[in-house]
Amino acid sequence: MLCAEGEGRRGFPDGTGAGPGATQSVPRPEPAAEIGSARLLQGRREIVIRHSDRAYRLRVTASDKLILTK
Repeated sequence: MLCAEGEGRRGFPDGTGAGPGATQSVPRPEPAAEIGSARLLQGRREIVIRHSDRAYRLRVTASDKLILTK
């Protein structure tokens, strides 16, 4: 089989011949840390969270939903 310049066998640049359906080991990201809203709010209905010199307001609505605003 002839390959175009810069391509490996079967036309894949890495020369593996791996294409759709090939399996590779992909590292899984670490699970996100989980913090309960009660722990963050500590009995309050609203808190201010500072991130990169900006203030964000996290508040609990009357229907017990969370809203995060700048």
